[in-house]
Order: sequence, then structure tokens, then C-alpha cells
Amino acid sequence: MLKDKIIAIIGTGNMGEALVSGLIGSKSSRPQNIICTDIRPDTLRSIKANYKVRTTTSNLRAVDEADIVIYAVKPQIMATTLTETASKLDMSKLVISIAAGVPLAAMEACISKDLRLIRVMPNIAAAVKESATAIAAGGHATKDDVRLALEIFNSIGQTIFLKENYLMDAITGLSGSGPAYIFLIVDALADAGVKMGLARQDALFLAAQTVLGAAKLLIETQEHPGQLKDRVTSPGGTAIAGLATLESGGLRTTLINAVEAATNRSKELGDLMIKHFAENNGKFKKPA
Repeated sequence: MLKDKIIAIIGTGNMGEALVSGLIGSKSSRPQNIICTDIRPDTLRSIKANYKVRTTTSNLRAVDEADIVIYAVKPQIMATTLTETASKLDMSKLVISIAAGVPLAAMEACISKDLRLIRVMPNIAAAVKESATAIAAGGHATKDDVRLALEIFNSIGQTIFLKENYLMDAITGLSGSGPAYIFLIVDALADAGVKMGLARQDALFLAAQTVLGAAKLLIETQEHPGQLKDRVTSPGGTAIAGLATLESGGLRTTLINAVEAATNRSKELGDLMIKHFAENNGKFKKPA
């Protein structure tokens, strides 16, 4: 059971804190079973005061005590952090990375040892427990490991499991980067409302609530978006006039191209990460 596992969260920034909040709020884990690390003592004091978890500035100590290790550090320091803690990693621990753009192949290139690895791609909505998250498993991860990862990340939203690791780049392009697309759309809708005479605050609220309501309707009804679109439109009405304008402006194609561009960029960055992590291989020396 997840409640019985000691979880180390390496790097307690925004995503790390979201995980702590989700795990404790959902009662998936006990505060005393969570160990948080960070280089900022002020952050650790705040985390400890707010959530009653254990804290330490020593990544090695946290990893040594943990059953599950979650690396929530920035991608550019992931190789250094992984190498630093490598001596405490082995097959007895489930190792999870949420470092964006760091493929499992990069982690495997950094440490020449077998590990139960899982890669996770959440998004910024984890802060309000509405993340769209995908997980992919390494070759040594078990079905129980996947189950534990799903339970952890369902505490901050909704999670899917990908059998194909290579699709994580598409996840990055769609749901990882997706909130940025939606923020842009909401901002544009609010601007349109202001252009038509609405107060800025009212226009922004209505735009955001409209996106929230539409998404909730899609999820709860499980209807195809095309069917719901048809329910909103009426012959010669306002919605079909607006939709015709969106289609003529190429909104559909632009969004498809945006996801494709972000996916391709994720692949490029992943290849760079594999090369960078491989360069760290050999810096880890096994204890005598």
C-alpha cells in the first residue's frame, strides 16, 4: 500500500509542493512518511510548517530512507542530482522522474545500473489538483510500480499510463504545453469581450469559466466534441457565425501545428538530454 511507503521528494518547488499537498489531502500518504529536500532552508521550513512532513537538505539521506524516490528538480540539474544520489539507488526502490524533457534513456545513460524507473509528465494544473498527467515505465518497473505511480499522481489530477515510451514527447506537446495554449485562447477571448464593451475583469472571468464549463461538460458527458459543438449551434445563429470565422482563420490547423511543433521540440531536447546525461556516466563511482 502507498500509505506504508516512505516517499522522498527531491526538490520541493511548485510541482513538489503540489505533490505533497495532493498526497496528504487525498490521504494517500501520511505526513511522517514523506521526506522533502530542497537547497533553500526557507522553503523547507514552510513545507514542514504547512504539511508536517519531514525535511532535509541532504538528498542522499532522503533517498537512503525512501521506498519511492520522486525527482522533482529542474531538467538542467537532473543529471547532477541523479549522479549525486546514485550510490543510494538500487532495485529495492521505485524511482520516478517528473523532470520535463528528460527521457528514461537519458537517466539510464547517466547511471549504469538496473533501476525501477518511471517517467511522469504532469502539467501546471497540478497546483489546483487538475493536472492532466501521463506516466511511462522503464523495462524493470513492475505492474505494482505503475499502480503506485498512478495512485501518487491521481492525487493531483487525472493520470493515464502509456505503454509506448516514445509517446511522451506527444504528451509534452499536448497536455504538458497545453495550458499555455489555453491561457492564450482565454486571453484572446477576454480581449474580444473588452472590444465588444465588457469590463476587463468580467470578460476574463467569463472566458475562463466558459473554458472550464466546456471541459467539464466534455469529461462528464463523454460525448464527442463535435456532437457538443452541434448542440450549441443553430441554423443561422450566432455560434455558427463565430465558428465559421474560426475555421476561416485556421484555428484548428494552427492548434494541430502547435502540438506538432512542441512535440518535435521535445524530441530534440530529449536527444540533447541523452547526450548530456551520457557525459555524466562514469562520474558516479561505486562504493568500495
